[in-house]
Formats: sequence, structure tokens, C-alpha cells
Amino acid sequence: MAMAVLTDARKRDLRRELEALVGRGAVLSDPDELLVYESDGLTLFRALADFVVFPTSAEHVSAIVKLANREDLPFVARGAGTGLSGGCLPAEGGIVISLMRMNRVLEVDYDNQVAVVEPGLVNLHLSWAVGPAGYYYAPDPSSQQACTIGGNIANNSGGPHTLKYGVTVNHVLGLEVVMPDGEIVWLGGKTRESQGYDLPGIFVGSEGTFGIATKIVVRILRKPQAVKTVLAVFDRVEQASAAVSEVIARGLVPAAVEMIDRLTIQAVEDAFGCGYPRDAAAAVLVELDGLAEGMSAQTERIVQACRDSGAREVRAARDEAERQLLWKGRKSAFGAYGRISPAYMVMDGVIPRTKLPYVLARVNEIVASHGLRVGNVFHAGDGNLHPNILYDPRVSGEEERVVQAGAEIMRLCAEVGGSISGEHGIGLEKADFMAFIFSPADLEFMQGLKRAFNPTGRCNPGKVFPTRKSCGEAGPSAYRPHPIEEKGLAQRF
Repeated sequence: MAMAVLTDARKRDLRRELEALVGRGAVLSDPDELLVYESDGLTLFRALADFVVFPTSAEHVSAIVKLANREDLPFVARGAGTGLSGGCLPAEGGIVISLMRMNRVLEVDYDNQVAVVEPGLVNLHLSWAVGPAGYYYAPDPSSQQACTIGGNIANNSGGPHTLKYGVTVNHVLGLEVVMPDGEIVWLGGKTRESQGYDLPGIFVGSEGTFGIATKIVVRILRKPQAVKTVLAVFDRVEQASAAVSEVIARGLVPAAVEMIDRLTIQAVEDAFGCGYPRDAAAAVLVELDGLAEGMSAQTERIVQACRDSGAREVRAARDEAERQLLWKGRKSAFGAYGRISPAYMVMDGVIPRTKLPYVLARVNEIVASHGLRVGNVFHAGDGNLHPNILYDPRVSGEEERVVQAGAEIMRLCAEVGGSISGEHGIGLEKADFMAFIFSPADLEFMQGLKRAFNPTGRCNPGKVFPTRKSCGEAGPSAYRPHPIEEKGLAQRF
């Protein structure tokens, strides 16, 4: 599908028109300014839009979308840009609709435990807003200090506490959405049960290809009476992996079970000094929450399960300060890699928990075979892996080797019965991997659903699905060989 290419004169006219819609100071079009928005957290893929626009209302978003349709321009919504799959990568040209100025908590109904927020609200800020009343927002991606709830909606994000509380879709009741033709509609509402199809459930996780959320109704939860966090230290990764299954096999339902490997421990200790033993092969962080009654007994069962699995040291955080320090190490791990590598690529695969020892060993073998290093820090309780492949983009050929290693890891996850995304989405990065887990009939069904919402394809083109091989295609959704395709590691169809 070909889309418009703008002349300089037309760009100037459209900038004036966009400024008339959203105000001066709310439109970027200078190349230097656009560079900031050329990628998300996955910098392997970059593209420049014609405009970045900062609306402050659903009506603004609707007007921008209608203008884009009139001009045959692609458009994509963007939050904080913390995504890791190229999901909010702009097309070559078109409009980036930044939602960062739509960041308010609009309403809190404590009696019914719901809040209405705008998509640009930073995830953690919602918990800060309702915290003094004894409530919090459960989905907690590791980037929750920066990522937005709108971005979480796009990718159906999870986090350390997914094991007990589920992912974003389990906490969304309703959405105000600007559809790809500019119409403003509501999907769902403020109650947990609504008539008809589960449209919020379909929209959450659609990676910005079904429309743009402009208001979001979310559940808020009462803070638990008690929280207990246990750190278990292991000399072998296999022991740590076994402990994860052992804890759950004993009938316990922790709020979180996280694993950190040696390379990551050392990076975190260098950066923050959180108290992880630097010589450990792996550390497992287990958190219980709930009623105060019985918490000590459950903690003892966790400690015993870890010891029975071979832990050389197991200790519970003595106070809230120590607990926060342990979590700081886990949640800041991605940033700590910056001390030991110029760049890294975060993979996001899911596997059955029982496959952890085999898959982690294979991940290390795959990455080593490409002459690279990998750090693992991940949501072990729900089998959501995050291998972080370290590399130097200034070294010729390293980016290509990273992409190849990543493709092999995704294929491995699929081969053991897992998935190619737990929470980061497919985006552009893994569009070519969809065939690892879906048949052509599956993909055609999903694309039919996308066409029902987004018939023109202008709303976030080129994401989720492999682009078709067609010499007649042009523009932002045109077929462009992926590096792994050129290496024969993936096949478009």
C-alpha cells in the first residue's frame, strides 16, 4: 500500500494546520528534533516521521488522525518510548502522536476500586496517587518508573508480579479509543462485567494497530497487610531453576519469583551495591504478600524449598529498607548493563517453567557461539525470559550477530512449547518470527481482525505481521528484508 510522500512546501502547510489544531509548541518537524523519536528502546530499528505532535485531549487526537487520513499519511501513537520491540517505531514519514501531555489521573473511585487515567500517565505515578489512601496499581513492568499506562495497554505488559496478579489486560475495565478513522468510541466501561464481546480484551495487546487509547479505566487494589521478600543464592543455575518449580510445587502462590544470573548480579553490584553475593551463579527473589496471619509460616516454607533445591544462602529481608534495596537491584538491572556494555538487546520469550534449566543452558550456548555475552534477569515464576545480549554497535558485524542470536533464541522458545513474547510485544522486531508459533491460517484470522479495526492500515503500519512480498508495494509498509531473513533464519510467507 503506497502512502503519500510530502514535499517541503506541503510539510510547511501541514505543520501550520497541525499547530492550528493543537497549538504552537505542540508540533515538531525539524529533522534534529525528530531524531529523538526515531526509535523506541530497541535502537536497532530507526525511522523518521514527518511530524511529532503533542495532543492534550481525545478531540485533538481525533483531529490529527482525520488529518492523517485526509493526507494519506501513516500515524503511530507513542508514550515514553520505553518499548523494546520497535512497536512505536514511526513509519518513514507520517505522524508520531505523542501522548506524554495526556498524563492525568482523571478520577478515582475508591469504593468501586477503579481509576480513570490518561494514556501518558507514568505507571508508577498511579500507585503514588492512590497510595496515601491504601491502594495501588498492580501491573508493574520493570520500567514502571518511566513507562506509561498507554504503552502498557499496547503491549499488554506484565512485570515481576504477573505470577499472582496477571498482566495489564486483567486490570483494564474500559477504554476511550480514537479509532483509525478518527471516531471516538468507548470499549467496556467501569464495571467488571459488560455485555457483548470483550472489546477491551481485544484492544489491549493490539500494539497500537487497532486505534489510540485516550482514557483508560483500570482496577486499583488494596495494599496487602503484609509483604515478605526472600533472597536465595545458588552456586549453580540449575539449582536456582529447580527452586523456582519447587516453590510453586509446594502449593505456594508467591506474588513474584524473579531470577538474576551472575553477570547481571555483578553489573548490579557495581552500580548499586544491593547485597547480592558477587560470586553466586544465580539469585532468586521470592516475594509473598497477603494477610499478616500465616505470613511467617509461608516464608519458612519458601526458605525450606530453596534450601532443599541446593541454595547456599537464604535470607528474608529484615525490614522495608532492605526489601526495597533487593528490588532496586532487580528493577535497575537493565540500566546496570550500561556499565559493562555499550549496548544490549533485550529478548522477551516465554517457556514452560520446567524447561528453565535446558533453555538457559541453550541460550548461553547460542549467544557464545556468536562471540557475544548474555545476562539473564527475568520473571522465572511465569517462565518469561529476558536474555540481554550485550554488544558494541561500533564493532563491524556485531549487530548482525545479535539479531541472529536473538532469532535462534526465539525459535528455541517456540520449540519447547513457549511463545515469542511475554510482555514486550511483537512490534517490528519479531514480526518475522510469528510463523514460529502461528500457522498461515492463524495469521490470516488475526489480520482479518486487524482489518476490521484498521481497514486502511495507516494506524501503526508494518508491525506485528510479516509484510507481504510484493514488488507493487511501496511506502512505510512496503516489504523490506529483515537481517535475519537475509541470513536464512526466518521466512516470510
